[in-house]
Amino acid sequence: MDILELMRQRHSVRSYTDRKIEGDTREKLEAFIAECNRESGLNMQLVLDEKDAFSGFLAHYGKFSGVTDYIAVVGKKSESLDEKAGYYGEKAVLYAQELGLNTCWVAMTFSRGKARVKIEDGEKLCIVIALGYGVTQGVPHRSKTRDQVTGSVSDNPPEWFYRGIDAALLAPTAVNQQKFSFFLDGNKVSVRTGIGFYTKIDIGIVKYHFEAAAGKDNFVWAE
Repeated sequence: MDILELMRQRHSVRSYTDRKIEGDTREKLEAFIAECNRESGLNMQLVLDEKDAFSGFLAHYGKFSGVTDYIAVVGKKSESLDEKAGYYGEKAVLYAQELGLNTCWVAMTFSRGKARVKIEDGEKLCIVIALGYGVTQGVPHRSKTRDQVTGSVSDNPPEWFYRGIDAALLAPTAVNQQKFSFFLDGNKVSVRTGIGFYTKIDIGIVKYHFEAAAGKDNFVWAE
């Protein structure tokens, strides 16, 4: 499936059925997360059949129901951790979508102290991703336009740049803020963000969307 079409199909889902993640789907997802960890140095963990993290007031406030499975995004504390968490977490989110699963990024509306996560010395739990078979497939979020998220660009921007922008606009961001702008200078792409909650994680998510759709061979990220 075309990556843009996969992104269009994926929406945040907060209510899940009691169908278990098992068999080939579970094995593929575990293997994919392990590969992401090897590539990134993160310690993402697939947690299954665990009801406590989404059983309290915070989950009720966040309108979550039926959540027993999630991906915990854990990594060593560093300046780059949040962006890396967003990048590789979203990579796992889209792979889960490809496997027929639904997801939702969850920053605050779950019980961190009850989450069944192994956190080593020097690590922290950045965020979790609710996971499972949704009661529905979710609905599209409201989105800005290409022009609203495009800063200065070279003359006659190539098609891959706008394909990347379209993918970035499909990325989930905290409270659907979409506080980012893309810039193009030759084949160098940069992305800037405004101030807000979880913007560094958002940038990681957005950069993965752009990169996956634009093609890594077509550009380099500006320093």
